[in-house]
Amino acid sequence: MNIFTTTAKNKIKSLAIGSFDGLHLGHQKLINLLDEFGAMLIIDKFRGRKLCTHKEKQILSKKQIVNLDFESIKNLDGKEFLDFLKKEFVSLECIIVGYDFCFGKNKAYKAKDIEKLSGIKTIIVDEFCIDGLSVHTSLIKEFLAKGKIEKANLLLGRNYSIKGKHVKGQGLGSKELYATLNLKCDNYVLPKEGVYATLTQIKDKIYKSVSFLGLRSSDGKFAIESHILEEFNQNVALGEIIEIQFIFFLRENCKFQDLIQLKKQISKDIQMAKNYLKDSK
Repeated sequence: MNIFTTTAKNKIKSLAIGSFDGLHLGHQKLINLLDEFGAMLIIDKFRGRKLCTHKEKQILSKKQIVNLDFESIKNLDGKEFLDFLKKEFVSLECIIVGYDFCFGKNKAYKAKDIEKLSGIKTIIVDEFCIDGLSVHTSLIKEFLAKGKIEKANLLLGRNYSIKGKHVKGQGLGSKELYATLNLKCDNYVLPKEGVYATLTQIKDKIYKSVSFLGLRSSDGKFAIESHILEEFNQNVALGEIIEIQFIFFLRENCKFQDLIQLKKQISKDIQMAKNYLKDSK
């Protein structure tokens, strides 16, 4: 168990339990029920790319986080898992879970079994829907994979974003096309390949931008690139952390016969991005 908290473990009185990947609006319904001595118990079962990091979950939720590796508890039956929680959190008075929460080996137990097995007050949060859509991490990932950014953002309650280190690109953009910032991003779920209207954050400032992710026409290599649509200091240090917020999917990735055709298309992308971003701050 890894604990990212400034609250002593023995003072925690309420726990919201789940994986909380993406920290969407459904998750916020659970978090809002935590008291001042509450924390999020994140059962970390995702491997590879995620919708947000643990640090981001803490910032977005404004709550303390306890991270529990799924592999360490997956063979516990339901009562063993709850006994484990009671032993670890000696002041625990309330458990908060979603209606579809399952626990114990092979997911044999459901949310309604918690209070019966543990004697701890349990709050079960009903299904949360927006525009007839049940808010789930899996649906958000599906929308991202299809480039349906607006729908993903609706369920998240914020713009989906990724962060990565600024890396050296081909140098082709600034010479022949449009200057771009290039990102190396290994930790996040990436949306569908293509071109997007975006907001790019460098340090504490956010700029309107148009971003590309996919295989470049010039060399066939995968890249994440962002062209800033406003004036800014071009001297961004290599290794600087850059964040891209996705606002709208503009078009599919295409192959171009030459740089002239590519530059014409990028010019159109820039104008479309400006139109979509005109009301963004």
